[in-house]
Amino acid sequence: MRQREERRKHMMATEAAGTGLTNGLMAGKRGLVMGVANDHSIAWGIAKALRAEGAELAFTYQGEAFGRRVAPLAETLDSKIVLPADVMSDESLDALFAKLEDEWGEIDFLVHAIAYSDKSELRGRFMDTSRENFRQTMEISCFSFVNVAKRAQPLMKNGGSVVTLTYLGSDRVMPNYNIMGVAKAALEASVRYLAFDLGPSNIRVNALSPGPMRTLAGSAIGGARKVFRETGENAPLRRNVSLDDVGGAALFTLSPLGAGVTGEVLYVDCGYHVMGMAAEDNLSD
Repeated sequence: MRQREERRKHMMATEAAGTGLTNGLMAGKRGLVMGVANDHSIAWGIAKALRAEGAELAFTYQGEAFGRRVAPLAETLDSKIVLPADVMSDESLDALFAKLEDEWGEIDFLVHAIAYSDKSELRGRFMDTSRENFRQTMEISCFSFVNVAKRAQPLMKNGGSVVTLTYLGSDRVMPNYNIMGVAKAALEASVRYLAFDLGPSNIRVNALSPGPMRTLAGSAIGGARKVFRETGENAPLRRNVSLDDVGGAALFTLSPLGAGVTGEVLYVDCGYHVMGMAAEDNLSD
């Protein structure tokens, strides 16, 4: 087993040398990225940043349609592992991590960028959320993070880092965000509890809170275009966040640069979260 792993590491170093990736922050690191839907996904921005610094990546997808989108994207980042994963199925997740252990033996990081709620309930009043959608949203958007972190721990034999995605709607009322805001609040609490549970194993757990972005997931929120415009006009930096912005922040939390950071929610929203009201030039007379 040791000889096989040493051969793999040697091959990985050789491949990286051919692409100039041996000196990056993540050189020699391997990790799983969950939640890429297309090349506008936040998870994709994170994956590109990690690969640019030398990381070797594995990707997951749910369903054949997403698999057809993810596979060619993964190939552009030299990924050889693209696997199905249904976060509502323990059997599916068991198979995923068993395959990762068989291929790599261990991993160094995990990116969780998975959330879902019935689009028809992401508009109108929060109190009209159905019981079924409340349960499903919490399971996919929050419990899945706990479930995959639990399975990642045995593979992070030398410590590691885990990151998930949240949003300001967890802390403040955002029109139409509804049950997703409640799920993200639970997710952020889970980050803190997981940070405590996994800390003794030298595994760090953090969340990134990007501002509104033009993604497939973001488009499901009612009034998304108005929220995007409002944020860009009133954030201290007077713009909206980009995929590169979020990728850089993720790189910090997942790399040795963030070695002393765990249990945190890092806002990547051009400063919008500090605002108490609209900028003066956007206030009505």
